[in-house]
Amino acid sequence: MKSLINSLITHTYIIKSGQTHTIYACNNLIHLYSNHGLIQEAHKLFDEMPQRNVFTWNAIISTYVKSQNLAQAQVLFNAAPYKDLVTYNSMLSGYANNEGYEAKAVEFFMMMCCEGRDRRVDEFSLTRMCNLTAKLRDSWLGKQLHSCMVRTGNNVSGFAVSSLVDMYSKSGCFQEAYEVFNECSCGSVDVVSKNAVVAACCREGRLDTAMELFLSHPELNDVVSWNTMITGYAQNGHHKDCIELAFRMIKNGLKCNEHTFASVLSACSSLKNLKLGKELHCKIMKEITSVNPFITSGIVDVYCKCGNMKYAELVHSTIGIENQFSTTSMIVGYSSQQNMVKARKIFDSLKEKNSVVWSAMFTGYLNSHCCEDVFELFHLFKDQEIIVREGSVLASLLNACAIQATVEIGKQVHGYLLRMKVNSDGKIISALIDMYSKCGSISYAHRIFERSKIRDVVIYNIMIAGFAHHGHENEAFDLFDKMVESGFIPDNVTFIAILSACRHCGIIQKGESYFKLMTEEYNITPELDHFACMIDLYGRANELEKAMEFMRNIPIELDAVVLGTFVSACRMHRNLDLAREAEEMLLRIGGDSGTRYVQLANIYASEGKWDEMGRIRKKMRGNDVSKTAGCSWVHIGSKVHSFISGDRHHSEAEVVYGILDFLVMEMNEKEEFQLCF
Repeated sequence: MKSLINSLITHTYIIKSGQTHTIYACNNLIHLYSNHGLIQEAHKLFDEMPQRNVFTWNAIISTYVKSQNLAQAQVLFNAAPYKDLVTYNSMLSGYANNEGYEAKAVEFFMMMCCEGRDRRVDEFSLTRMCNLTAKLRDSWLGKQLHSCMVRTGNNVSGFAVSSLVDMYSKSGCFQEAYEVFNECSCGSVDVVSKNAVVAACCREGRLDTAMELFLSHPELNDVVSWNTMITGYAQNGHHKDCIELAFRMIKNGLKCNEHTFASVLSACSSLKNLKLGKELHCKIMKEITSVNPFITSGIVDVYCKCGNMKYAELVHSTIGIENQFSTTSMIVGYSSQQNMVKARKIFDSLKEKNSVVWSAMFTGYLNSHCCEDVFELFHLFKDQEIIVREGSVLASLLNACAIQATVEIGKQVHGYLLRMKVNSDGKIISALIDMYSKCGSISYAHRIFERSKIRDVVIYNIMIAGFAHHGHENEAFDLFDKMVESGFIPDNVTFIAILSACRHCGIIQKGESYFKLMTEEYNITPELDHFACMIDLYGRANELEKAMEFMRNIPIELDAVVLGTFVSACRMHRNLDLAREAEEMLLRIGGDSGTRYVQLANIYASEGKWDEMGRIRKKMRGNDVSKTAGCSWVHIGSKVHSFISGDRHHSEAEVVYGILDFLVMEMNEKEEFQLCF
């Protein structure tokens, strides 16, 4: 500001004294006015100049480019009698740096090449276009640029190599990016180009290659190099390697900065390592004088993921401003502890909420099975957002409909998606298929699956599971085959779905073949759900001895679900001996659940073994265990009402129980009337 005032004083003095400014002085003044946003003053001075040179035109064009008035900049560019590379590059940067002008930038660059036969193009032009191409993810244009760079000899500097590597990697052409780096001369390998190719390897998940490059030319490694590798490990799920590399960085005498801490905090959150989280918190407080909200939210996230909400609250309260990242972590932390009251309280404390905060609150309610709250929150969201285009929010609503089997609301959400032309990504498609399937409309689910252009493993899994649960086993088997033929690799969820289809139809040979395929061909380690499916399959086919033998060979500790499945099979086929053999193990593992006692008592009761049933009931009372109350949902109008046995918390409980008493009284009167006759 001081230089501007001094220049204005000098300018005023020259005008008053009748002197004439030199072209050099006027050009500097135009630059000065431009830097301070005085566009009209700059243009007025430009108009009053009796003589101009190429620097004058560059200065005024640059002024309008900086102010993002590209239309006026283009008018001046067209009128300029003098143009050099700076003139062209100023216009090119203006178009390339502004949203919505990408096509104009490409068109302008093509004009530059045609007019000057590559003489109007230099390293700056090409690297600027490489950055734009990386943003557009246009590999064809990128290859044309690379060819132009080679033809004009602008591909030898480290800056050019790094821009090419970045452009190819972001355009999905990793092999070309790697070849550009490998083929450049030794003199061109600098820290910028090296960091670019290491970042490209990390984006592709090729961490071994990235580390190999990182260790080569160690003299070039700077803090950015270390942070690139540390971030690469964190983003690819190698959290322990991320932390170990950060310690190596410190041992090598380099100081961690905010980027380092952000990556290590992320890794620490994923590992749920509270001790390391506290150490990091302490180190950040010591080494960074002014901690930005992003780092603070990372610390909050660590404490939330580790379940230490007390520390999370203390750090969150020190931020002092509305930090949506930190608030999201707090909501997720409270939700993981099923404390939806506090989660909602902190959610409501935010005046402005982005889509991430809304999604966190929806997911929290959904994971806690608070479906009514999901619907209530959606109405609030709809009122505030007017038009709902958030896919994650609508997916949460569909998932709530699936849990409560409320197909009418699900259809309304589906209709809303179609009317508002919401972009249906994989999450929305899978939620729609799952909702219709769990609401009993398997034909609707299959129709959406067939019409969807998006196909991934998750969508296939949901459709296979839907067929299995609705008794369409052959369709499930056919879809599994189509999935494999399409090049998708089945995962553990796929095999749970396909084994469920096998147990529903009772085909032991097919179930055994799928189980063998899972373990031997796809090298998937079976989980308890897979074992439960196989035991249920044997049990339904009355192969209880085979099921018992299979259970003995399970390499992991059995849970109450697996044993409960076996006991149910024993009840179905009235095999008290095997049921009694599994009894002790079942009560030892699942003895805190009243369901298991009732399950055993029912087996003995079905065979008239009343003493045995009494023994189980006595055990249940002795351990002070009660059966979990059943829950019912009733959908009336646009609201879902839930009822639990003995619960009087419903807002209209008095009316409900009053009508119930009236019905009981009427039934008793009818019974007495019938007895009279």
